[in-house]
Amino acid sequence: MSELFAQLRPELTSLMDCFATPAVLLRQDGTVITANQAYRRRFGDGKPLQGRSCDGILAAAGYDCHSQGNLCPLEACGQTGLEQHVLHVHDQGAVQIDLYPIRDDEGVPRYFLELLSPLLSKGDESTSMVGNSPAWREVLHLIRRAAPSDSAVLLLGESGTGKELAAAAIHRASPRSTGPFVVLDCSGLSETLFESELFGHEKGAFTGAHSRKIGLAEAAHGGTLFLDEVGDIPLALQVKLLRLLETGQFRRVGGVEPIHSDFRLISATHRDLEKMVTEERFRRDLYYRVNMFPIVLPPLRERREDIDALAEALLHRLPEGRRLRLHPDTLACLRNYDYPGNIRELRNILGRAALLADELWILPEHLPPHLREGLRKAEPPSLPGQAAAGAVPEILPLAELEAQYLRWARDNFPGDRRSLAHRLGVSERTLYRKLDQLDVHQSHVPPVA
Repeated sequence: MSELFAQLRPELTSLMDCFATPAVLLRQDGTVITANQAYRRRFGDGKPLQGRSCDGILAAAGYDCHSQGNLCPLEACGQTGLEQHVLHVHDQGAVQIDLYPIRDDEGVPRYFLELLSPLLSKGDESTSMVGNSPAWREVLHLIRRAAPSDSAVLLLGESGTGKELAAAAIHRASPRSTGPFVVLDCSGLSETLFESELFGHEKGAFTGAHSRKIGLAEAAHGGTLFLDEVGDIPLALQVKLLRLLETGQFRRVGGVEPIHSDFRLISATHRDLEKMVTEERFRRDLYYRVNMFPIVLPPLRERREDIDALAEALLHRLPEGRRLRLHPDTLACLRNYDYPGNIRELRNILGRAALLADELWILPEHLPPHLREGLRKAEPPSLPGQAAAGAVPEILPLAELEAQYLRWARDNFPGDRRSLAHRLGVSERTLYRKLDQLDVHQSHVPPVA
């Protein structure tokens, strides 16, 4: 079968080019047989890919398969014979990986077709959509599931959690990505202004209508219409929006001819729409129409393990922040704050701090006072042998001192293990190994009689 693949490589490459997403054909050991054009454009380095390991190719492109807790699906697919679907989060962005086994005459998986769908990329407007917490990985998973369809998506969550960025990510990963992404902020609009913005108007339709205006529903044809704060739409106009969504047709204000528009709807709100339906402030039929696929974006206080990566990404997007670095004590302050304004508030805090910093580091003193007050004031442990200042301490083995300090750090550090490793200046693997050794050593300590 391997010889057959070698003979048919040009035909296989042509066949794989039928996939719009990056696709690669792999052997059991992860080496590449052939890849399509989309894969070479996205992950290639201009050199031949055949015979190289897939993880090496991805690592060179900034997508390290073994970082941030990512699991390679190849081994599981080979062992179980079942297709695998995993989400990898990297420094360069998030990638959905779908792996399918190709079996021999005896039904044993011998080769594997891997499809990779980048969701979010470092450097675009979704830079602040980084994170590796379980809550955020679930959001990325739902974005991946929703994107290929035309179903209406409702993004829920507090203000500042990144709902517009999530909507843009869904649009970019959808078949409508080449079409327009049109945003209408529904908050604070009167009935007349909202109707004119959404449907447009004809010349002379009302006082001040000196020319025809194309509405945003018409401008979104072939793409995505994003209604931000959909809960603020005036009740009297909700029935017109419902008709637009059900028929795909509308009339400009002052017009008589029906206009057709084909778009995908994404809505967002921080309000409790179910409660508004109960209070008859939001139409029940419209609620069911916009709420086909809900996605809840968690507040920042529920994904504290992402704050380090978010802060670094947001800081580097600031012109004055590109030369700066976040001091470990500053990161500790940032992790211990609840952020009622979520990511938007974090960005503003970093912008202020970047203006106050004169040297390389952003220090705790550059943060607002209420963040510094929230820093947990934990002191290192009093190690055996420590004496008062000026006294000569007892000499202890370095291994014993390290073990005691690691126990204290493990029990008192407010962040996750990855952040602790960064703070200690070691790799995650080294930290886990040392902590495992502590547990093994402790389990062999005889009980006190």
